[in-house]
Amino acid sequence: MIDSTVPVRVARPSRDLAAAERFWVDGLGLAVLWRTTGRVPDEHDLLMVGPPGAAWHLELTYDPGRPLEPTPTVDDLFVVYLGRPADASLIDRLVAFGGTRVPAHNPYWDEHGVTITDPDGYRLVLCSRTWV
Repeated sequence: MIDSTVPVRVARPSRDLAAAERFWVDGLGLAVLWRTTGRVPDEHDLLMVGPPGAAWHLELTYDPGRPLEPTPTVDDLFVVYLGRPADASLIDRLVAFGGTRVPAHNPYWDEHGVTITDPDGYRLVLCSRTWV
Protein backbone atom coordinates (compact mmCIF):
# COMPACT_ATOMS: atom_id res chain seq x y z
CA MET A 1 0.00 0.00 0.00
CA ILE A 2 1.33 3.45 -0.83
CA ASP A 3 0.78 6.55 1.27
CA SER A 4 0.42 10.23 0.43
CA THR A 5 4.17 10.91 0.57
CA VAL A 6 5.07 8.46 -2.21
CA PRO A 7 6.06 10.44 -5.32
CA VAL A 8 3.71 10.05 -8.29
CA ARG A 9 4.63 10.85 -11.89
CA VAL A 10 2.14 11.14 -14.74
CA ALA A 11 4.03 10.80 -18.03
CA ARG A 12 2.82 11.51 -21.53
CA PRO A 13 4.33 12.31 -24.92
CA SER A 14 4.40 15.80 -26.35
CA ARG A 15 4.82 17.13 -29.88
CA ASP A 16 6.51 20.31 -28.67
CA LEU A 17 8.03 20.68 -25.20
CA ALA A 18 8.39 24.46 -25.54
CA ALA A 19 4.66 24.82 -26.26
CA ALA A 20 3.84 22.46 -23.40
CA GLU A 21 6.03 24.50 -21.05
CA ARG A 22 4.28 27.72 -22.02
CA PHE A 23 0.89 26.16 -21.22
CA TRP A 24 1.73 24.34 -17.99
CA VAL A 25 4.26 26.80 -16.54
CA ASP A 26 3.39 30.25 -17.92
CA GLY A 27 -0.33 29.46 -18.20
CA LEU A 28 -1.17 27.29 -15.18
CA GLY A 29 1.70 28.41 -12.97
CA LEU A 30 3.49 25.12 -12.36
CA ALA A 31 7.28 25.16 -11.94
CA VAL A 32 9.86 23.41 -14.10
CA LEU A 33 11.23 20.72 -11.78
CA TRP A 34 13.58 19.03 -14.25
CA ARG A 35 14.50 19.32 -17.90
CA THR A 36 16.76 17.42 -20.24
CA THR A 37 17.26 18.52 -23.81
CA GLY A 38 20.76 17.28 -24.51
CA ARG A 39 19.71 15.36 -27.60
CA VAL A 40 21.59 12.34 -26.36
CA PRO A 41 21.17 9.45 -28.83
CA ASP A 42 18.48 6.99 -27.75
CA GLU A 43 17.28 9.26 -24.92
CA HIS A 44 14.13 11.33 -24.64
CA ASP A 45 13.97 15.05 -24.01
CA LEU A 46 12.04 15.55 -20.76
CA LEU A 47 10.13 18.36 -19.15
CA MET A 48 8.90 17.71 -15.61
CA VAL A 49 6.50 20.26 -14.14
CA GLY A 50 4.62 20.53 -10.88
CA PRO A 51 4.45 22.41 -7.61
CA PRO A 52 7.85 22.51 -5.88
CA GLY A 53 7.91 20.09 -2.96
CA ALA A 54 4.74 18.24 -3.98
CA ALA A 55 4.59 14.45 -4.11
CA TRP A 56 3.49 14.51 -7.77
CA HIS A 57 4.63 15.90 -11.09
CA LEU A 58 3.75 15.77 -14.77
CA GLU A 59 6.45 14.49 -17.11
CA LEU A 60 6.25 15.42 -20.78
CA THR A 61 8.52 13.55 -23.16
CA TYR A 62 9.75 14.01 -26.69
CA ASP A 63 11.88 11.45 -28.51
CA PRO A 64 13.50 13.21 -31.47
CA GLY A 65 14.59 9.89 -32.98
CA ARG A 66 11.18 8.24 -32.69
CA PRO A 67 8.56 10.90 -31.96
CA LEU A 68 5.19 9.72 -30.73
CA GLU A 69 1.99 11.45 -31.67
CA PRO A 70 -0.04 12.16 -28.51
CA THR A 71 -3.34 10.27 -28.60
CA PRO A 72 -5.55 11.81 -25.92
CA THR A 73 -9.20 10.87 -25.65
CA VAL A 74 -11.98 13.15 -24.43
CA ASP A 75 -11.79 11.37 -21.06
CA ASP A 76 -8.01 11.72 -20.47
CA LEU A 77 -8.23 14.37 -17.78
CA PHE A 78 -5.77 16.14 -15.51
CA VAL A 79 -8.06 17.57 -12.82
CA VAL A 80 -7.02 20.39 -10.50
CA TYR A 81 -9.40 20.86 -7.56
CA LEU A 82 -9.32 24.61 -6.91
CA GLY A 83 -12.08 24.70 -4.29
CA ARG A 84 -13.55 27.75 -6.03
CA PRO A 85 -14.45 28.75 -9.59
CA ALA A 86 -11.43 29.36 -11.82
CA ASP A 87 -10.55 33.02 -12.23
CA ALA A 88 -11.29 34.35 -15.71
CA SER A 89 -7.70 35.64 -15.83
CA LEU A 90 -6.37 32.09 -15.34
CA ILE A 91 -8.56 30.75 -18.14
CA ASP A 92 -7.51 33.63 -20.41
CA ARG A 93 -3.84 32.98 -19.61
CA LEU A 94 -4.14 29.27 -20.40
CA VAL A 95 -5.76 30.10 -23.75
CA ALA A 96 -3.11 32.75 -24.47
CA PHE A 97 -0.40 30.14 -23.83
CA GLY A 98 -1.74 27.55 -26.26
CA GLY A 99 -4.85 26.08 -24.63
CA THR A 100 -8.33 25.78 -26.08
CA ARG A 101 -11.46 25.91 -23.96
CA VAL A 102 -13.72 22.97 -24.83
CA PRO A 103 -16.96 21.46 -23.56
CA ALA A 104 -16.39 18.47 -21.31
CA HIS A 105 -17.29 14.98 -22.49
CA ASN A 106 -18.81 14.30 -19.07
CA PRO A 107 -21.31 17.08 -18.18
CA TYR A 108 -20.22 16.83 -14.53
CA TRP A 109 -17.04 18.76 -15.37
CA ASP A 110 -18.97 21.57 -17.10
CA GLU A 111 -21.21 21.82 -14.05
CA HIS A 112 -18.25 21.98 -11.66
CA GLY A 113 -15.47 23.52 -13.68
CA VAL A 114 -13.83 24.48 -16.93
CA THR A 115 -12.08 22.18 -19.41
CA ILE A 116 -9.14 23.35 -21.49
CA THR A 117 -7.02 21.30 -23.88
CA ASP A 118 -3.26 21.70 -23.73
CA PRO A 119 -1.21 22.09 -26.94
CA ASP A 120 -1.06 18.28 -27.30
CA GLY A 121 -4.83 17.87 -26.95
CA TYR A 122 -4.87 16.52 -23.38
CA ARG A 123 -7.59 17.96 -21.17
CA LEU A 124 -7.04 20.03 -18.05
CA VAL A 125 -10.08 20.48 -15.81
CA LEU A 126 -10.12 23.39 -13.39
CA CYS A 127 -12.66 22.06 -10.90
CA SER A 128 -14.47 24.42 -8.55
CA ARG A 129 -14.94 21.67 -5.97
CA THR A 130 -12.54 20.33 -3.38
CA TRP A 131 -11.37 16.76 -3.26
CA VAL A 132 -11.33 16.28 0.50
